[in-house]
Amino acid sequence: MSAVKTMTATVRAVSRRKPIIPQRAPLILTKEAVARIRTLMDTQPDMVGLKIGVKTRGCNGLSYTLEYARDKGKFDAEVVQDGVTVLIDSKAQLTLLGTEMDYETDQLKSEFVFNNPNIKGTCGCGESFSI
Repeated sequence: MSAVKTMTATVRAVSRRKPIIPQRAPLILTKEAVARIRTLMDTQPDMVGLKIGVKTRGCNGLSYTLEYARDKGKFDAEVVQDGVTVLIDSKAQLTLLGTEMDYETDQLKSEFVFNNPNIKGTCGCGESFSI
């Protein structure tokens, strides 16, 4: 049995604004995030999508987790956009409502970034947040 790989992500609080996503979608993906997820899934043909979870961690309370998903859990929400699938663990669903998932690359790093209007505070490094 192979180990499931995990990835890291950064969280940013954004000013309260009217969500620009369809009401049925708990999460919207930028074209950069779609392209990166597609690339990741091409390397993992037996996976059905990328799964987002949340766990207690860091100096501010919560942190998102990203991992490859072999199947959809009973209570997982499913976001299908531009041919890629993102599954959202039931515990993470309320923390993601109205969130934009992006993928950013600069000279030092490349990572998924969650632009979340519901966040009340983040830690200095951007890994953990509170709602």
